[in-house]
Amino acid sequence: QVQLVESGGGLVQFGGSLRLSCVVFGSSLGINDMAWYRQAPGKQRELVARITSWGKTNYADSVQGRFTISRDNARNTVFLQMDSLKPDDTADYYCKADLFNPRGDYWGQGTQVTVSS
Repeated sequence: QVQLVESGGGLVQFGGSLRLSCVVFGSSLGINDMAWYRQAPGKQRELVARITSWGKTNYADSVQGRFTISRDNARNTVFLQMDSLKPDDTADYYCKADLFNPRGDYWGQGTQVTVSS
């Protein structure tokens, strides 16, 4: 059974930093793309950052230069380093992993990030 376990969310002040982690359990053949999404109250879920299996990254314009996505393939883990946080970054953050086996996209349960002004 595939399970994604996120951690690292919390309350931080404007300009502060947080580091999110997401560990993937149950993958038997490695992981293709991994990504972080977020959903603020009353808004649609949006892509924050994505990283391919060979390390190519892309970011939403709103976080470019402030957030960094990385991964540890040996530990089936993806990270999101968030710096210079703003109140607009307040949301539930979800990780997503595209697995080879079992094939498909899988989501974590979400971790809450709140940035106070």
